[in-house]
Parts: sequence; structure tokens; C-alpha cells
Amino acid sequence: MNESNYFIVNRETGKLELHFEKSVYSALTDEQKADIKSNFLWGRNSGCWISRCKEPNLHWARRCAERIGLADAGQTGERLSFAEQMERKQERAERRAERYDARAGAAEKRGEQLQAPIEKMHGDIAFFTQPIVNTSAGRAFGRRREKMFAAWERGFDEFRKSEYWQERAETARRTAAGKELTDKGFIQRRINECEANLRALRRSYDAQERTVTRLEAGEELKNCAGEPISLDKARENLEYWLDRIEVELDKLGYYQDALDALGGVEFSRKNLKKGDLIVVKRWGVVRVVRCGPKNFTYEFTQPHMTLADRTPMQGQASYAEIERRADEPETMTPDEFAASLT
Repeated sequence: MNESNYFIVNRETGKLELHFEKSVYSALTDEQKADIKSNFLWGRNSGCWISRCKEPNLHWARRCAERIGLADAGQTGERLSFAEQMERKQERAERRAERYDARAGAAEKRGEQLQAPIEKMHGDIAFFTQPIVNTSAGRAFGRRREKMFAAWERGFDEFRKSEYWQERAETARRTAAGKELTDKGFIQRRINECEANLRALRRSYDAQERTVTRLEAGEELKNCAGEPISLDKARENLEYWLDRIEVELDKLGYYQDALDALGGVEFSRKNLKKGDLIVVKRWGVVRVVRCGPKNFTYEFTQPHMTLADRTPMQGQASYAEIERRADEPETMTPDEFAASLT
């Protein structure tokens, strides 16, 4: 392998890139090519193979690059902040929405063109009911009508494609608009995930720090495979965990700022008590059953059930899921409570 055949981690995108000459790819076995295609996608604009996954999940992509003999060229670029990553994500979503809208429009136009011949025959009862006469003219007419009906059916396929691309465009537009960042419950779940990840990362960092301390003291250590651990490798791993912690802290700060922009979490166990009626996004009006330090338990009924069959059910959510207090009085009979949920 020469200098033009290597793999590198792009810190800006968080992905691993394979750079090698076409002759190298041609010389690979079918298994190696399949391995590349399962872990990478061809980047037409960048002219290289780009990993499907991104940091910190680059283990198998790196293993794939090492198996085909590419040299490790380290890293390139500067890591973007999480806010910048989200901004780029929204910009890409806007471009996707435009492409999907164009595809939906093109599919709809093709559907209309395919169905146009039959549409023009509406009102001509003879065209649809005329039997096929076994003559050259009759057989030609039959073939023509069959082709028109076949085109009519293909038109429906194009309309279904148009609906599919319209749905994709709508999803992309929601991503571009950042609508999830207007949902306190969504943001709170992301904050909880970041906090859990940070606890796990700090445990890994502390364990690696103890390993470095023991190696610096002259102790010989081995990894789980029975191989000796070098001090340089241990320090490299320590930097890796520290970098992971910084990334997660940046992400946590982004979501905390988003939650503060919405006014923060208004409710807690301090201003809620058992029996309070509140409104949550999924079920509407529910009754508080129990208040915990981070989550609360609520009681609700299924609106689609008849009044006699409605048995209260329980669920759990974070305080950020609460939209507001309900206007109903605090004391209700079971029938009144069930009726309030319709």
C-alpha cells in the first residue's frame, strides 16, 4: 500500500473515510468488497468510501479498513459543536425536502400522463364494452385497449410513489423546522440520556485513570486478551474517554439550553400532589397518582371505550411531559372523571 491508500477519521462529520486507488479495489476479493459495502457508502462528491456509522461507533468500520490493509492516517478537520451539527442536519433536511417534493411532483405527472388515454375515453361507452372481433382490426383494437388499461394501472403505481415521496418530504420538513425542540418531553428524555451516558463515561474514565496510575508506578498489566498494556496506549485511551465526555457535555448543554428557551420544567413534586388533574400530550386529562423525584405516575382511561367499561389505567412520565393543569375541579366521581377524558 502506498500513501494514496489509507483510512482517516473526519472529525467534522464524525465518520471514517477510505481512500484508495481503483486498482486496489479491483484486486480485493468478493468477501472484502462485500465487507466494505456493508460498512461504508460511496461518497460521490468526496470520491471516497464513507462509513455508515459515526463516532463513537467506528470499531467495525476501522476493523474493515485494517483487514484490507489500509494505513491509519489519523484524523482530519475540527469537530463541530453539537449546535453546529444540528444546524447542518436541518439544512440537509431542507435540501432533502426539496428533492422529495420534486420527485413527488414528477411521479404525479407521470401518473397523469399514463392515465390520460383512458381519461380521454370517459363517456365513450362503446370503447369499454365493445367485444374483440377476431379480425386484424379487431385484434389491433384489443391490443391497444389492453395497453391503455395497463398504463392506467401503472399510473396508480406512480401516484403511490408520489404519496411516498410527499410523506418523506413532510418528515424532512419537520426535521428542518426542529419541531422536536418545541416538545419539553422530548428534550427532557434527551437530557436524561445524556446524563446516563455521562455517568457511564465517567466510570470508564476513572477506571482508565487508575490503569494509567498503576502503569506509571511500574506495575505490569494485561488486557482481557492477555496482552500487555503499554503506558502510551493507556494514556491514549484516557484521552479518548475525556474526549467522549466533552462531546456528551456539549450535547447536554445544547438540550438544557433548548429546555430553558421553552421556560424550563414548570411542575415537580413540590407543586403537584395526588389527585391533581393535569394535561399530558398523549392522553389529555389525567389524574396524578404518585409523585417521585423525577417522574410521576398518573391514571387515565381509554376514550374509545364505553363509559361502563372504562377501567382507569396507569402510566408514568417525567414532569416535563405536563402541558398544563386541567380546568376541572379536583374532586370528581369516577363517571365524571371518565367523561372528562372524552
